[in-house]
Amino acid sequence: MRKTRFLLAAAVVATTLAGGLWAGTRNDTAEAAIGAVTWSDEFNGSSGSTVDPSKWKFDTGGSGWGNNEQEYYTTSTSNVYQDGQGHLAITARKENPANYQCHYGTCQYTSGRILTADKFSQTYGRFEASIKIPKGQGIWPAFWMLGGNNWPTTGEIDIMENVGNAPNTVYGTVHGPGYSGASGVGGNKTIGSPLGDGFHTYAVDWSPNLIVWYLDGAEYFRVTPSNVSGTWVFDHNFFMILNVAVGGYWPGYPDASTVFPQTMLVDYVRVSAWNSDNGGGTTTGNALKSTFSGRCIDIPGANPADGARLQTYDCNGSAAQKWTANSDGTLRAMGKCMDPAGGALTNGTPIQLVTCNGNPVQRFTLSSAGDLVNVSANKCVDIKDWNSANGATLQLWDCGGTTNQKWTKA
Repeated sequence: MRKTRFLLAAAVVATTLAGGLWAGTRNDTAEAAIGAVTWSDEFNGSSGSTVDPSKWKFDTGGSGWGNNEQEYYTTSTSNVYQDGQGHLAITARKENPANYQCHYGTCQYTSGRILTADKFSQTYGRFEASIKIPKGQGIWPAFWMLGGNNWPTTGEIDIMENVGNAPNTVYGTVHGPGYSGASGVGGNKTIGSPLGDGFHTYAVDWSPNLIVWYLDGAEYFRVTPSNVSGTWVFDHNFFMILNVAVGGYWPGYPDASTVFPQTMLVDYVRVSAWNSDNGGGTTTGNALKSTFSGRCIDIPGANPADGARLQTYDCNGSAAQKWTANSDGTLRAMGKCMDPAGGALTNGTPIQLVTCNGNPVQRFTLSSAGDLVNVSANKCVDIKDWNSANGATLQLWDCGGTTNQKWTKA
């Protein structure tokens, strides 16, 4: 299951509150781009009850899970239970009530690990939980996803990880073939107080060729295929996992300062579709309308000549405003492709229409947050100079979450 990540901290791209990659805050526009809730658990069971077996199952054992973890994962309500106050509790204890055997000998700790495998999985959307994490050296809570049991080929998306020796920092990471374990690609965000002091929301918005991480609604990291050194493997169903590990190569091990028991409280887990068609995920036959100006991306004069600079214009339902998401990642209208002029991927590059040529720079994706992202540049389609009039031109620009970069299907 989760494999070795003992050097992950060195491999992660550090992105703090002061220096995040294209940091922004989700707003009402982003919320509107998310579809209906497709799965949730509010953990409203009675005090001491187990989790809903129609939604969750257990991983058990003390194999070390590829990370030299020290706990034995059980099915006991001593380790995984609902607290009667609307929370799931996963508790790590320094105990061995049943003579559990671990990979290193007699186990010293018990904990819990639950997952939605064989119960629920989904491709794309928002995956979010409100969590109060535990604290302490050697404690390793996580909210994460796997794309199957053939790791790393089927991929891993870590929505939230924390290690006890960095109490103020959340980590978000992807793993896949060629970038697994210590080579995982990710970012982190550090705040001014320990995350375990209260509840925080941890989320990803996942759409074709783009995954964006949020802490309390603020974006702190994003990744596209251009950021990974191997194959992009995030276009199929993933299931969710919640666990609290004890020890391991990355967090280190409990010491005299570690207090047990340690409990992770989860207020809710919710999954939403990528868009209003429940994750169908293409822009086939749709206009792309600016949230800022209310106008649509348009081919001037409905003339699909190579090099025509795209503009915004009053939405009129014409073929010059109908964009189709092709399976190769391109956005097409009137038989040609949206393209960064000259193949440039820098800020200010104009957006044009040209013959589709197979160049990866012609790949665009409409994210679940309403960003129209060039996958190769990891930059957004932006209305130049905040021009709200007909004829406003488009350019590539660093994604900032601003309304002149927000688009919806129309």
